[in-house]
Amino acid sequence: MEKAFPLIETRRLILRKVTIEDAGDMFTYLSDTDVVKPMGLYPCQSENEVWDEIKWYESIFKEGTGIRWGITLKESGKVIGSCGYLNMVTKHHRVEIGYELNKDHWGKGIASEALEAVVKYGYRHFHLERIEVLIEPANSPSYKLVEKQGFRREGLLRHYEYTCGKFDDLYMYSLIKEDLNDIFL
Repeated sequence: MEKAFPLIETRRLILRKVTIEDAGDMFTYLSDTDVVKPMGLYPCQSENEVWDEIKWYESIFKEGTGIRWGITLKESGKVIGSCGYLNMVTKHHRVEIGYELNKDHWGKGIASEALEAVVKYGYRHFHLERIEVLIEPANSPSYKLVEKQGFRREGLLRHYEYTCGKFDDLYMYSLIKEDLNDIFL
């Protein structure tokens, strides 16, 4: 029996499973260099490439190594980004979090609202001890976002990833369970 994909609702958002029908909406932001460059990806050139991304979301969920929610505005239902977990190591109660958002929705608190909801879900349902996020040093909006959520910068991982033909340095941030207060959970 296939496990049910969880739905998360916030004040303005529905975080849900993405489907092939969402590929057009996703192509809008996954083809935008400004959105995907900090992720170490080349912009998608076709909806077929977006289908591969959707298949990856499905595979990490089935394998239990992660989960990725499509971010939708309640008023439209249109997928405007995603947020979720990857590289889950259940033995160590540790996971990495990632996110991206259509540029038209930057600066409106949407990424913050989605990130907070996904973090809460992770601590409640996956019994996490640690959530990590890796951020390129030039991506100050992203590290400001996670710092507002309580993540702490642990250091710089030099030449940590090889993406788009170059080695990238990445800041390592983490949020551990004891960093949270009772109100957050």
